[in-house]
Amino acid sequence: MPTEILMPALSPTMEEGTLAKWLVKEGDAVSSGDLLAEIETDKATMEFEAVDEGVIGKILVEAGSEGVKVNTPIAVLLEEGESADDIGEASSGAPAPSSDKADAAPKATEEAKADSPAPKSTGPIPAPKDDKGGRIFASPLARRIAKDKGLDLAQIKGSGPKGRIVKADVLDAKPSAAPAKDDAKPAAAPAGGGGGAMPAGPSTDAVLKMYEGREFEEVKLDGMRKTIAARLTEAKQTIPHFYLRRDIKLDALMKFRSQLNKQLEARGVKLSVNDFIIKASALALQAVPDANAVWAGDRVLKLKPSDVAVAVAIEGGLFTPVLKDADMKSLSALSAEMKDLAARARDRKLAPHEYQGGSFAISNLGMFGIDNFDAVINPPHGGILAVGSGVKKPIVNAEGEIEVATIMSVTLSVDHRVIDGALGAQLLEQIVQNLENPMMMLA
Repeated sequence: MPTEILMPALSPTMEEGTLAKWLVKEGDAVSSGDLLAEIETDKATMEFEAVDEGVIGKILVEAGSEGVKVNTPIAVLLEEGESADDIGEASSGAPAPSSDKADAAPKATEEAKADSPAPKSTGPIPAPKDDKGGRIFASPLARRIAKDKGLDLAQIKGSGPKGRIVKADVLDAKPSAAPAKDDAKPAAAPAGGGGGAMPAGPSTDAVLKMYEGREFEEVKLDGMRKTIAARLTEAKQTIPHFYLRRDIKLDALMKFRSQLNKQLEARGVKLSVNDFIIKASALALQAVPDANAVWAGDRVLKLKPSDVAVAVAIEGGLFTPVLKDADMKSLSALSAEMKDLAARARDRKLAPHEYQGGSFAISNLGMFGIDNFDAVINPPHGGILAVGSGVKKPIVNAEGEIEVATIMSVTLSVDHRVIDGALGAQLLEQIVQNLENPMMMLA
């Protein structure tokens, strides 16, 4: 029997993706491990491999189709001895992926749809199921006509082979009192049992009307931008943020960094201030283990290793690659790993396991001259450290005298469900101590 090739879930959080490019065509023979297609997720473009051997009998989803849901049939694989004539229903269960092409298709009248072949679309209508979840066998044309007429296929007896519902069965049927299964479902209640949905802001039409007559360019949202919008909206609406701020004196660290870089120059290693911040944060999570935690819906998970995520800006968005066991790695090892992760992030070549996980994140905008800012927590992390630039300022030293020092301002955003105020203060104090006394990080 022909086998459906389904849209893969290339990461634990992937719900849909773009089928960027087919690497095979209909009629090609494939073996397990052969590359079939390139799939764009919200973060990266990844290659999809065959798990079985056979012949590509039919491609169901065209290259370039966006919004293809996970587990949607995208192609049909034929086994030895099978032909395209055996495909039948195997090619008719894929829901249509969202595509700009679909919106451009002209709408036909019901009579035209009933008396002529079904118009070509980006994908067939989903196969219906009966009340027990069993599949109802119906021709693609019968399903389209039934949907247009508001008919429930579960109430129609098929006259075709093996009870299959065909065009004539649907044309002769009358709508029943029960609503069709494709009718819109009631909106789900908002999470948390609140009295109403979260405010959504003005609609697209309202915003377009507001700027009618003004010159502008519409920018289409790609998968990454949609994911950033969804996750950060979720974060600000559901995470009870609070913020802790400290100024850090960097002079000892800058001097120590300069000395180390001179000694490491022969090895081609150059440590950045950010490398020290990663190390300081990782060690702080070990010193304050109760803060090394994430929110897991109905519980808190306390992690043993210090897995620190670092925000990396790329064109059109950002990645947060994770440096695992950062407390156990040397500064030079962290520096090399961070450079590698950042380079591959900018090329969108990171694997999902390289940017998922961690309990704590760092976002550094100091290189852009930003003095301080508040970062949004990336769920399920318990906190994120926002780092500003190092600026020379007059301060009062321990002897009560005024001197010039390099001061870096940081803000720790904390999830109050995971970390209370005093615990967050302890974590930030430990980070400050590590950075103001850098030799401690090597002990």
